[in-house]
Amino acid sequence: MTDPLAPLLELAGVAEAVERSRIACEELRWHEAYRRRWREVRAEAGLRATRASCAIEGARVPLSFVRELATGGGSDPVVVGALRATVLVEQWMPALGAGGSAALPPLRQLLARVHAAATGGWLDEPDVGRLRVDEVPQDLTGLGPAPVGDELAARIDLLDRTLRATAVPALVVGAVVHGEMLALRPFLAGNGLVARAVHRLLLTTRGLDPTGSVVAEVVWADALNPYLGAAAGFATGSPEGVAAWVRASGDAVVRGAAEGRAIADAVLAGSLG
Repeated sequence: MTDPLAPLLELAGVAEAVERSRIACEELRWHEAYRRRWREVRAEAGLRATRASCAIEGARVPLSFVRELATGGGSDPVVVGALRATVLVEQWMPALGAGGSAALPPLRQLLARVHAAATGGWLDEPDVGRLRVDEVPQDLTGLGPAPVGDELAARIDLLDRTLRATAVPALVVGAVVHGEMLALRPFLAGNGLVARAVHRLLLTTRGLDPTGSVVAEVVWADALNPYLGAAAGFATGSPEGVAAWVRASGDAVVRGAAEGRAIADAVLAGSLG
C-alpha cells in the first residue's frame, strides 16, 4: 500500500526540515536532566506550552499565573481549559524510555476529548466536543472558509485513515494534523488550542520528541503573523503552501528544543519559578 503522506517528503526543503528537527530532538534527549528528572522537565514544558498556546488565542498571562492554576489557584476559563488539555495529552505520552508507541484513541474520539478538556467551562455545553454541523467556526476566521456537515466529517475520517496508514517521520505527521485542524476548524471554537495540543502529543507518541519537552508553541506565539500566514498557505493545499508549513514546523521544533534545553538546565540548577 502506498503511504499517503510519502509524497510530502519530496517537497522542497521538507527532508531537510525532518533532519534538522531529528538532530535537535536527539541532542535534547541526552541532556543530563532526563536521567532522573524528565517528569519535571516535561511538566514545566507543558506549563510553557499552555501559556504560549493561550497567548496565540489572545489570552496573554504570565507563566506564574499558569503555575498558580496548575496548583489549584486562580481562575481564567480559557487558560484553565488549555491547561486541562495539556494535562490530558500528557497522560497519553509514554514514559521516557518506554518501549513501543502509545495507542491513541481514534481521531474523532481523541479530538473530542481534547476539545472537551479545552473548552468545557467557557463554551456552551452542546458545542463541547461536537463537530460542527452547519455552524461557521468562530475562530481563525482569517484562514478562509471551512467545510461543514458531511464534508467536514469526511475530512476528519480521511485524516484518521491517513494517520493509521502513514509511516512518514513524526515532524510531517504532526505538521499535517496541526495544519488540517487549523484549516478544517472542526469545532465551533477552541480549534487552535486543540490543534497545538494534539501536535505536541504526536511529536512525542511518534518518537520525534520522546522527552515531551519541545515547546514549539513559544515560537508561534512570538511570531503570530508568520504562523497564521503559513497556516493559510497550508490550507490552500498547494505544494508550495504545504512545503512552507512543514518547513516552518521544523523550524519551530528546532527552536522549541532549545526551549526544552533551557528548561532542563533550570531543573538541574533548581532555578525554576
